[in-house]
Amino acid sequence: MTARLDALPLRVAYADEMAAVLGDPALHTYTGGAPETADELRARYGRQTAGSPDPGVRWWNWVLRVRDEGRLAGYVQATVDVPGAEAEVAWVVGTRWQGRGYAREAAEGLVAHLLAGAGAGAGAGAGAGPVVVRTVLAHIHPDHGASAAVAGAAGLVPMEEWCDGERRWERGAGED
Repeated sequence: MTARLDALPLRVAYADEMAAVLGDPALHTYTGGAPETADELRARYGRQTAGSPDPGVRWWNWVLRVRDEGRLAGYVQATVDVPGAEAEVAWVVGTRWQGRGYAREAAEGLVAHLLAGAGAGAGAGAGAGPVVVRTVLAHIHPDHGASAAVAGAAGLVPMEEWCDGERRWERGAGED
């Protein structure tokens, strides 16, 4: 996926390692909730890998493996509205791996992948047939400066639209 990270399609088998990666309550400061147990992640990953029940929506999820360490460090995901050619993205890097540029690198790679014509097989639950993405968006809490910096590095720009207290960031195909 990138120079230092492999993006591996989400599998239920990653739940134990990801529970440790995502176990810091600080990761939920801006998103709410609390860390999930390995069993809770197994259940969620089972739902995610099965794919969206809506045929017009694709769920693409990858875990991030730091190539030099051979360990998982976070994840990226895209919820793709196929008819609207729009992908809402998110990224999370475990606390232990923050401050090394992994989130920026992963988000840049994800956005480039989506806008380059990700198509079928892009990740878990990809579904059949090619998919065109013309717009990539993210919703970011206004106090989450690190995530805003990541979005900006991936070419997303803040919009005037807000949803549930988070600002919409957006990038269209052909925008650099």
